[in-house]
Amino acid sequence: MANYKKKINFMETDEGRDFKVKLLEMVKDQGYNTESSYNANSELYPDNVISFEDKHINYISAHPNTNPTHYISNLRIITRVRI
Repeated sequence: MANYKKKINFMETDEGRDFKVKLLEMVKDQGYNTESSYNANSELYPDNVISFEDKHINYISAHPNTNPTHYISNLRIITRVRI
C-alpha cells in the first residue's frame, strides 16, 4: 500500500508537478468550472482573488495526508459543467 504522507515541499516532487499539470489541464478545459475565488488575505492576494490552481495547490500542501489522485478525481466530479 502506498504511503501518501507528503513532505513539506510536495510541489517540488514529481507527484506535485503532476498534480499541478492536471489542475492546469482542468483550467484549460471548458468542461470544468475553474473560476478564481475570493480570498480575504489582502497581503498575499492584493486583489483578493486566488486562482483555481493556487487554491487547490495550497490545500493539498496544507493537508499532507490527502491522496492527490483521489483529490483530483473528486475535484473533476465536483467542478464538471453540466448542461
